Amino acid sequence: MQIKTKEDRRRRIQLRQRKRIAGTAARPRLTVFRSVSHIYAQVIDDLSGRTLISASTVEPTVKATFAVDVSGGNLKGAEAIGRVIAERSIEKGIKRVVFDRGGFLYHGRVRAVADAARKAGLEF
Repeated sequence: MQIKTKEDRRRRIQLRQRKRIAGTAARPRLTVFRSVSHIYAQVIDDLSGRTLISASTVEPTVKATFAVDVSGGNLKGAEAIGRVIAERSIEKGIKRVVFDRGGFLYHGRVRAVADAARKAGLEF
């Protein structure tokens, strides 16, 4: 795979990480995707190939809880998604996950999601 764009680079890093990271039923994978204006998080069981829980800044139920200065494209929005995904996971009985940053740097909004999920009770 030749790297020509930033997306190619991210994809290559993502594939390299996925060789080592896999979600099981006991410890599913918490993956994060960020776009310019939104952030998405999913808890995935790779053995069965199912998404167990998801949350994003696009969802109307999540958007309704945002304050005026919160959006999917800033740190406060990322923290809100981290809290929501942790709450939904704990409701389903999932307390331990493997964090997958999806080829993005562990910095900014990706880190904010991880820190908020840890504060809300997820272990990784």
